[in-house]
Amino acid sequence: MKFAEYSFFHKLSEQEREVFCGAVQQRSFSAGKDVYRGDCAGLIFIEAGRLCAYTLSAEGREITLYRLLEGDVCLFSASCALENTDFNIFVRAETDVKVQLLPAAICKQLMQSSSAFAAFVNALMASRFSSTMRVLDDVLNKKFDARLAALLLEERAFACSDRIKITHERLAAHLGTVREAVSRMLKYFEEDGLIRIFRGGIEVADAKRLQKIAETKK
Repeated sequence: MKFAEYSFFHKLSEQEREVFCGAVQQRSFSAGKDVYRGDCAGLIFIEAGRLCAYTLSAEGREITLYRLLEGDVCLFSASCALENTDFNIFVRAETDVKVQLLPAAICKQLMQSSSAFAAFVNALMASRFSSTMRVLDDVLNKKFDARLAALLLEERAFACSDRIKITHERLAAHLGTVREAVSRMLKYFEEDGLIRIFRGGIEVADAKRLQKIAETKK
C-alpha cells in the first residue's frame, strides 16, 4: 500500500516512519464479516474493497452512516487511542476487503509525537462527524422516497451498472427502516417507471428522475 499518498507520511520523522511501517499489519475480511464491533483494533487503511460504517437503534435496527472505499481510513476502530471518545459505531465489510491495520497503541504514540499525524487524525474525525450529521439531516429533512432514491443511485455508482444486486432487507438496513417500507416504495417506483425489480436486485430505468426525487426535501 502506498502510504506516501497520505498527507502526514512525509512529515513524519525517519524514526516515526520506521515505527509506522514496522507496526502496520495486513488483514483481509470477506464480504459480510464484521471488521469492528467496539474492540479497539487500531487505524484501518483500506487497500481494496468497501466497508460500511453503521450504528444501531435501541431496537437493534441498523442505519448506515457512511461507506469507506479504497484509500479511505477507518477512524473509529482506533477509538481507544482518541481522547474523550465513546462511539456506538460498527463496521462491516460490504465486499471482500484488504486493509492495513495500524495498532491503536502505535496510533496513540504517533499522535503524541507527530503534529502532522495528529492533524491527519483530527481531520478524519471532522470528516466522519460531518458525514454522520448529513445522515441525520437527511433523516430529519428528507422524505423516505428521496432517501431511497439517493441510496439506489449510490448503489448504482458502486455497481457501475444500472443493475444492482441488493436485497430489500439490505436497503432497509442502510436506511434504518423495515423491509416492508422499502418494498412498498420500490413498488411505487416500479409502477412509475423509475426502476424494474428482478429476483435478487433492482434495475434503474430512469436515473435522471430518481436524481430529482433524491434532491427533494420534506
